[in-house]
Amino acid sequence: AGSGFGFEKTVKNIEDLGFNPKSLGHVILTHCHFDHMGAAPFFRYYFGTKLVMHSLDAAIIARGDSRLTAAICFKVTLTPFPVDIHLKGESGSFTSGSWEFNWIHTPGHTPGSIGLYVERSGERLLFGQDIGAPLLEEYDCEPEAWRASVRKLIDLDATIFLDGHGGSIYGAREIRKFLGRLAATRKITA
Repeated sequence: AGSGFGFEKTVKNIEDLGFNPKSLGHVILTHCHFDHMGAAPFFRYYFGTKLVMHSLDAAIIARGDSRLTAAICFKVTLTPFPVDIHLKGESGSFTSGSWEFNWIHTPGHTPGSIGLYVERSGERLLFGQDIGAPLLEEYDCEPEAWRASVRKLIDLDATIFLDGHGGSIYGAREIRKFLGRLAATRKITA
């Protein structure tokens, strides 16, 4: 969803790609950090979009936790908002339109981070949330949970990988190498 600071531009980009934002059935929030979910209430308000998130991170948003959502980095106070669909447990799937979304719980960056993947035309497209982002002590990141989550993502054997900030990687071998390097080198930062 983005932070919401550029919401009008996001909507224009959606329209420029030939889509009607009113047709967005769901916005899937991979984790509770403000730069990824700050605009979510705008999608609900303006377009009636349902919000989807793991229940552990939805609880952080519901209580308006400006620290764990990293809203304080953007010099804003988080206004709590409800999430329509709470994902629970370790994995599952749901359908939106003609798409079946599979999700896997990948804690460490946040308690309720999820990886999300879809299968289309023989490809497995994996949204890896912020798996490549720094693990910051001030946001209660958990390095061992994060390492286990990276291993879960490696096991998905994706052919296209999208990172929340790092762009895209193509090819199962290249994705495994990238995620393997992350797991071997990443440390928590104060």
